[in-house]
Amino acid sequence: MKRADVFDFFRRLAEDNPHPETELESVNDYTLLVAVVLSAQATDAGVNKATRSLFAQVDTPEKMVALGLDALKQHIRTIGLFNTKAKNVIALSEALVANHGGAVPPDRAALEALPGVGRKTANVVMNVAFGAETFAVDTHIFRVGNRTGLARGKTPNAVEAVLERVVPAPFRLHAHHWLILHGRYVCKARRPECWRCPVADLCAFRPKTPAPPAKIATDA
Repeated sequence: MKRADVFDFFRRLAEDNPHPETELESVNDYTLLVAVVLSAQATDAGVNKATRSLFAQVDTPEKMVALGLDALKQHIRTIGLFNTKAKNVIALSEALVANHGGAVPPDRAALEALPGVGRKTANVVMNVAFGAETFAVDTHIFRVGNRTGLARGKTPNAVEAVLERVVPAPFRLHAHHWLILHGRYVCKARRPECWRCPVADLCAFRPKTPAPPAKIATDA
């Protein structure tokens, strides 16, 4: 995609949604970190449903450690891989208390050293909590990047590297939110809704998905 087209791509997404935000619910940096860890291979809606009562009671790593593994599992049992995720949440909470005074570190290496925290999770936390210009490449961004031609790559890290290189300065802070939301609601995996896409003419995907036929009203 040409540089001018990349700029226009993000300009249009920004005009369509000037203030994009993560759809994961949290009350502070710590609960954001926990929510992102829980969201791996799960939907944001499913995580939010499970964590609302949890975060009403537990909003610090100290409280999470005190809650304990078994009680945490009961809160998040509707989330996929909840057993492993619960162990990671307890372990990362213990690490935050022991190594960071109970605070979430604003540092990629320190975040990735926490149990259950990979590069994508670290990127989300750095962006949302600390305002870093990072690109958390999930399945939506990976698909949108490759399908549109914006950032092609065979791995999430490869797509992230392209985004680092091509996303213009005015859009870097919110770029990953725009791309995630675009992939979630417009550029869908099975049937992208090209007929209502604000960047369809800039996109390399062919053929464009046509609009569904209009429903014909019938008398009862």
